[in-house]
Amino acid sequence: MSETKSSKDEEFREYVAARSASLHRAAYLLTGNWATAEDLVQTTLTKTYLAWDRIRTTDSVDAYARRILYNTNASWWRKRSNHEKPAELFDDRPDASGDFAERGAMRDAMWRHITGLPKRQRAVLVLRYYEHRTDAQIAEILGISTGTVKSQASRALAGLRRRLGTPAAALGLRRPPGEAT
Repeated sequence: MSETKSSKDEEFREYVAARSASLHRAAYLLTGNWATAEDLVQTTLTKTYLAWDRIRTTDSVDAYARRILYNTNASWWRKRSNHEKPAELFDDRPDASGDFAERGAMRDAMWRHITGLPKRQRAVLVLRYYEHRTDAQIAEILGISTGTVKSQASRALAGLRRRLGTPAAALGLRRPPGEAT
């Protein structure tokens, strides 16, 4: 094996070690299922490795991997049957605060509605509220304008409010610190 191949492999291993947990969280939030999320991350990492020589010399490795993650999920979503429903909404980890039944019911209701959003709206919400990305970062990852990010987030939140009859703040969806509304 050449020195270049070993170096490439080691750099990629370091990237995977540093970023795979974050990719898994995002994939789970997008898919709602741990097994599907694992498949999505593996596909993302495979595609990232194949392009490693092109992207490792820039500062955009993470943006490239996230774009693959979101685009692959969108591709899978388009192929999926409309009758397919996730078997697992959330795992049964204990919650340390509040009324478990009420919080669980609200979380499950919100998750059902989030999974029903159009793919781009869902991706924008995951990136903004769960990964705390700025609109500019979201636009770069998804390959859309910042105006589109804002309009997709606005439509998604309006739809969630309408369906749940709940203000967005009660849903736990807050802008990242320091970003204007």
